[in-house]
Amino acid sequence: MSQFRKLLADGRIHFFDGGFGALLQSRGLPPGVSPELFGLANPEPVAAIHAEYAAAGAEIVTTNTFGGTRFKLDPTADVRALNRQLARTAKSAVANSGGGRALVAGSVGPTGHFAQPLGRLTFRELVAAFREQIQGLAEGGADLVIIETQFDLAEAKAAVIAAREVADLLSLDLPVAVSMTFEGAVSLTGTPPLTFIDTMQNLGVDLIGTNCSAGPEQIVDIVRAMLPRLSTPLIVQPNAGLPELDDQGKTVFRLGPDDFARQCRVFAELGAKFLGGCCGTTPAHITALKSAVGDMPWARPEPADKTPLVLTCRSLSVGLGAGNPVAVIGERINPTGKQVLAEELVRGEHAEALRLAQEQIAHGAAILDVNVGAAMVDEKAVLPALALALSARFELPLSLDTSDPIAMENALWTQPGSPLVNSISGEPGRMELLGPLCKKFGAPFILLPLEGRKLPYTAAERIAVIERLLAQADELGIPRRLIMVDALVLTVSSKPEAARHCLDTVRHCREVLGLPTTMGLSNVSFGLPARELLNSTFLAMGMACGLSSCIANPASQRLRETLSSGEVLLSRDPQAGRYIEGYAQWTPVAPASGASGGPAVAKGAATTPGEAVICGDKAGLLAMLEAKLAEGADPFALVDGELIPAILEVGNKYERKEYFLPQLLRSAEAMQAGFARLEPLLLASGQAKKKTPVVMATVEGDIHDIGKNIVCLMLKNHGFEVFDLGKDVPAAKIVDEAERVGAKVIGLSALMTTTMVRMEDTVRLVRERGLNMKVMIGGAVVTEAFAASIKADGFSRDAVAAVKLAAELSGRR
Repeated sequence: MSQFRKLLADGRIHFFDGGFGALLQSRGLPPGVSPELFGLANPEPVAAIHAEYAAAGAEIVTTNTFGGTRFKLDPTADVRALNRQLARTAKSAVANSGGGRALVAGSVGPTGHFAQPLGRLTFRELVAAFREQIQGLAEGGADLVIIETQFDLAEAKAAVIAAREVADLLSLDLPVAVSMTFEGAVSLTGTPPLTFIDTMQNLGVDLIGTNCSAGPEQIVDIVRAMLPRLSTPLIVQPNAGLPELDDQGKTVFRLGPDDFARQCRVFAELGAKFLGGCCGTTPAHITALKSAVGDMPWARPEPADKTPLVLTCRSLSVGLGAGNPVAVIGERINPTGKQVLAEELVRGEHAEALRLAQEQIAHGAAILDVNVGAAMVDEKAVLPALALALSARFELPLSLDTSDPIAMENALWTQPGSPLVNSISGEPGRMELLGPLCKKFGAPFILLPLEGRKLPYTAAERIAVIERLLAQADELGIPRRLIMVDALVLTVSSKPEAARHCLDTVRHCREVLGLPTTMGLSNVSFGLPARELLNSTFLAMGMACGLSSCIANPASQRLRETLSSGEVLLSRDPQAGRYIEGYAQWTPVAPASGASGGPAVAKGAATTPGEAVICGDKAGLLAMLEAKLAEGADPFALVDGELIPAILEVGNKYERKEYFLPQLLRSAEAMQAGFARLEPLLLASGQAKKKTPVVMATVEGDIHDIGKNIVCLMLKNHGFEVFDLGKDVPAAKIVDEAERVGAKVIGLSALMTTTMVRMEDTVRLVRERGLNMKVMIGGAVVTEAFAASIKADGFSRDAVAAVKLAAELSGRR
């Protein structure tokens, strides 16, 4: 057992180090210079900081490699060699430090890029970049990898997969820790803490938690939100409060070591296994922290929520089994008997599949089954393309349904969360092929009790097959948390006792095996009249036996009624709230559209250009605009009456927390595409409005630009002419460009506390030149108080607020 695994397994609380960047800057790191490249050329100050943390009581120190991917380093840098050397610097520094030999965690930060569909990088490209970095860290002797300050679920997952690939390549035991940073109740791209936990536990990471973003008191609720299903050791690394500017214009953190340690005690009480610090913390903070909580005992978390299996997408978890509602897996995205869908799939088109998805979500589907198997369809290409398109439009877990293992793997490479694999049977070699794939991607799967050509008719026969397949999974190291059983529904028209045997199988899985179950519901009634009547009755019986989900058409009214009624009778609908909401006005002749207890009901498909913008349906929007133009619609009326009100409503939804960053970006991109189609017509007719110029830049010394890029996109959609100067831009260049283009507003972004002070340079230069333009600022570490202290004209927390602020400062409203 590795030294780190011994720490994971014991009954004590252990300690990571604290902040690094500010300490390194105080020892010679110039603003704007890569800390990694500086550390490579100047190992002495880096080694000194590592040694000081070890002497202060840190049992694990993190390497100076937070930005050590190809996307953050100079293109000429040898990524693997750099990470290898910086890991060796840390190992050497702590080998003989006071307090005993500390372990070394290889630090892996975000790349600054999004994976598709939010960005241009493929998931495979992200994994390749992380693999390159992590291989260097492992070769340099890192005892574990800590994937930290992540803000997007897909990127965190990519780094975990890369670490596992490196461990396999080098035949190493390389433990993996993952830490996400949150803004309020969700990450930047809309992932709640519990969904992050669910996804990482499906991936089997060794240590999970949160770091950065705020001080201890501000992230207590984030930690509490992680606990209901947490069974993995927890790490918490807060900042030393929020950054402020002192009288000399320097960034400071006011929370001293003793107060920091006192405030962190609650994390130990909540069950944290590892504690440490992030921005603003120092060796003194770690000494105080260890003194305050080092003697407290630790016990592995015992989750209150016993849900046996959880599927996730970027912003949602769907629990199956235990006390969760029965989930409907929508079966309609299947070309069998659907000519329009089959023909579109052959052409690589998705309109009908997206329509079917929207329809099923509107009827309460909790999961979407995706099957593209039809003549002339290349499943290896079409299934991943459709899975990506569905993930871009809808926040709902997918069930990937194919017998082609290559198509399955290709589709798994597109999903940010934990999709469902449908399915793994007892066909020779299938468990050996697909089981490890599901483990690698953290993808739960349906275990189908079929071996050879004979159908197991009795419950005893099915259970025997299930147990053999479970034994295979155990041998492959596949955790039970990834397994759901198909109870195998056979038709009662030919096998009268089929339903009873199926129900006995469901009951055995729940009571003996502790596994969730599903079934293809409509199979039971094949060849009989009034099939909905039989299907819904069988569903009610299955629910009573412990059924977790069913593969069915959620548009069935009787099915929805049975689900809603059954959840009340099984005491899984508190105070019958969902039932009352759906059926308060119900009558036998005019039933209401009761919900199934799945995720929130979605609205119908877009029917107007404005609705298409709100839904983020770019293809649908362009088709509608073409139709409107062919009918003689005025382009200006389309922009002013449809597109602009729609994008304003998107902003309102974002502010109300109905939308998060993925939906915001999809709608913004749809709006941009629609406006690009209409703009030439507006110019030709002389109706185009004059755009207000805005200059945008990330300040000197800062190489982060995701937030700034999102603001630029939103500003363009609201009629601003955006001059984007990029990142690491000196104040003189910003102001020169603003003068040249006659900008009304300058927008500045900074992510780091060490670079936000550069914002004042631009504000001062604008005043010195006597220019009639406003300066607005934003970024993760920037506050309203900081904006006031440097005399900026405004501060915005996010892209939607930035658009409103720019409009106000430029006099547009």
